[in-house]
Amino acid sequence: MNINRAAGQGSALEAKSLAQWIAFAPFVFQATVVLRDRGLLAGIDAAGEAGIDAQQLAAQTGLSLYGTRVLLDFAVDIGLVVEANGAYILTKAGYFVLNDDMTRVNMDFTRDVCYQALGALDASIRDGKPRGLAALGDWENLYDGLTKLPGSASESWLRFDHFYSDRVFDELLPVVFATPVKEILDIGGNTGRWAQRCLAHDAQVRVTLMDLPQQLAVARENIAAAGFSDRLNEYPLDVLREDLSYYKGADVIWMCQFLDCFSEPEILKILGNTVAVMDRNTVLYIIELFCDRQKYEAARFSLDATSLYFTCIANGNSRMYHSDDIKALLHEAGLIVAQETDDIGAGHTLLRCRRA
Repeated sequence: MNINRAAGQGSALEAKSLAQWIAFAPFVFQATVVLRDRGLLAGIDAAGEAGIDAQQLAAQTGLSLYGTRVLLDFAVDIGLVVEANGAYILTKAGYFVLNDDMTRVNMDFTRDVCYQALGALDASIRDGKPRGLAALGDWENLYDGLTKLPGSASESWLRFDHFYSDRVFDELLPVVFATPVKEILDIGGNTGRWAQRCLAHDAQVRVTLMDLPQQLAVARENIAAAGFSDRLNEYPLDVLREDLSYYKGADVIWMCQFLDCFSEPEILKILGNTVAVMDRNTVLYIIELFCDRQKYEAARFSLDATSLYFTCIANGNSRMYHSDDIKALLHEAGLIVAQETDDIGAGHTLLRCRRA
């Protein structure tokens, strides 16, 4: 990322090279997926520093020599492999494409959920609607169809979502349960993974899941399989379409990777409805990935790319936010941020809030 940004401000030759990379970016992505999924990168990795030639690699993978060669030529150009005396050796970038969990999750999400849909980005920007969603199904927003996504799109979306959310759970369980907790209201509980972790962590705590009915059905099945149904409560609610009161009575309210699914006016409404069911002892935990709180440029790049997923596919009007945007909405809704903790999980920030 630094190299590309520097090239954009560097010499004319560097800038033109970057422009060509952008022009052929779809080729880079699709070729990388094929190199990974057809076993070419794995075969080169297994050969180690000695490398492997195209003929051997074609035999190992069952691909034609022609197909193997055109892929390898491009793999050299994009920095996944190097060639020396006819032998191909994996680079560090190639190693991460092949072995890094985060890279695999992001690549599968891009391929199965976003790639075809992103062709409608211009229309989505123009209309403020997720025009690319039609590539996946006929819904107003992605959340209406989340339990009906076709095959690999469903699997890749869940892996993408869980990969980032799950990474905060181990760190935040001791924070949430540092003092006794009777009941947690999990707003946007998704498949129930956080609820299940809480129920397993504390044998007395109860959890109320507030989400769309179809999402609650998935969470209910998962939590039942774990043996915690007796302490689970369900509160079906569509926060976008129903003007109903939120569940009242929990001493902890949890929103993890939830607010980024909504526009700023919608977030303000959600926070206002949340404040209405809080008292001065209720603690609200908001866990988000903020673009401006990332230590690494690659992380910020990934979040800014994810914003375009929200624009084109999820709902047309939300994004990965900057922390000051959310904090301003919290203040307007009548909340005080009592604690801020960065660098949790995969770069998450924890905001611990109370009523003003």
